[in-house]
Amino acid sequence: MIKFRPVDDNEPALAFSPLLRGVQKTFAYTEEHGSIGLTPSKAFKRNFVHWAAAEFDWPGHTEADLFAVNKVLNEHDFMPLGDIHFLLTTLKMGRHYKGAFRLTKSGKQLINQPGRLFGIITPFYLLELDHSSWSRSPDQSPLGNWDVFLNVLNVETEDGATGQHLRQVLYGAPDPSPFPRYDDMMGSLYTQVLRPLVWTGLLQETQADRSFRAQDSLFTKTPLWKAALKLDTDSMVQSATRH
Repeated sequence: MIKFRPVDDNEPALAFSPLLRGVQKTFAYTEEHGSIGLTPSKAFKRNFVHWAAAEFDWPGHTEADLFAVNKVLNEHDFMPLGDIHFLLTTLKMGRHYKGAFRLTKSGKQLINQPGRLFGIITPFYLLELDHSSWSRSPDQSPLGNWDVFLNVLNVETEDGATGQHLRQVLYGAPDPSPFPRYDDMMGSLYTQVLRPLVWTGLLQETQADRSFRAQDSLFTKTPLWKAALKLDTDSMVQSATRH
């Protein structure tokens, strides 16, 4: 069973969350400028997207990463920003009004409450958003649920685990092939489970030298994991640690 613990506003581990940092910076920008301009399709305008790319410092989506493949940035080019935009409007922390994004009263109330804010956006982001939209094979959904994923990862990533190891623990090894091929299951596990956990700051991803493949990355729990989650397998982790 998944239980999220209340996180104190002064908890240092909150610094591990790119999602929280991105939301807070979006709040700060909106407060300073009054609003964020929207395109006719109701996406954030480029000037804010460029600002966010520089300020968010998002792992795997830094300003340098994004401009390496784009001359200009639209909201859809900066995937995490699109998620934040959807998150804030869906949770009614922000709204669209007369061609601009503005904070609502409830959004403004959370500006100086990072622990409470994290406790609202993280469960919704993990458990309610459809992360399969970013998958290379969206029809290949991992077999399982967040209760299974979090409890297994709680044990397996205590001392760090590669994506390949986690894939094998959850689904077994991929079918043998005489030639290299893309592992759809590993891809779905990464985009729908591991990456969202990295983006919320509960896991940390360390990429292997000269490899951008998720199966080669090392995934480790951050201090925020233990501060924010209460899981059925906690006793197993504590027992293993003592021994």
